[in-house]
Amino acid sequence: MCRWAAYLGPELFLEDIVTAPCHSLIAQSHHALEAKTATNGDGFGIAWYGERPEPGLYRDILPAWSDANLKSLCRQIRSGLFLAHVRAATDGATSRANCHPFVSGRWSFMHNGQIGGFDRMRRRLEARLSDTAYDEVQGTTDSELFFMLMLEEGLESDPERACARAAGAVVAAAEAAGVPVHLRLTAAFSDGERLYAVRFATDNHAPTLYMTEMRDGGRSIVSEPYDRDGAEWHAVPPSSFVTLTRTSASIRPFAPSMQAARLAKVG
Repeated sequence: MCRWAAYLGPELFLEDIVTAPCHSLIAQSHHALEAKTATNGDGFGIAWYGERPEPGLYRDILPAWSDANLKSLCRQIRSGLFLAHVRAATDGATSRANCHPFVSGRWSFMHNGQIGGFDRMRRRLEARLSDTAYDEVQGTTDSELFFMLMLEEGLESDPERACARAAGAVVAAAEAAGVPVHLRLTAAFSDGERLYAVRFATDNHAPTLYMTEMRDGGRSIVSEPYDRDGAEWHAVPPSSFVTLTRTSASIRPFAPSMQAARLAKVG
């Protein structure tokens, strides 16, 4: 399972979360404490927002702990909104195209979890994509395809509903393929203005998710706390959808959209 961290608030250096803390994301890449695997060495990535609508993106297949360029960039880049991810591959080869975050226009997305039986339902899920969305897919992961499904289901206008409909499509595809429904989804995504996150699983093992409000008024949401002494972390309950703005935070119940599942079965 992967580890990730996201931030929204006043500008700060990326190193303040990614490399500098005692249990930073880089530290978690070789010694995670709350993941099924302690090592997350199958690549990394950062998407950050600056003066343009679309995010900057830096990804590579090296383990995060061994990339000197990553440390240098994090020391120099300031951003008020960014997503950072270290990967432990559960699906898809170790390649740059399979490293998170994934970006489409102004949207960025990263994921910890998996779609069980993905190989047996992939074609059904891809069939829900328009030609434009299908042509955007660069890698082979279940995570990127889920992101494309969200875009197809109206991410631009209603992020929460789009996520629920994409999850419903996965449930329907599993049932149609005759495989057990097994979706673990702890993800973060952004349009450059707001930061969204979801924690959900079809079993009782939703990957962890935490939030904190920082001294500067910014908010950070992570799969695992990067500072266990200087911040007060709050666990986000399973089956939750989080919306963060620069002035507010909300947590709402989340479940797959069964309407989307019914439509998938009809299709």
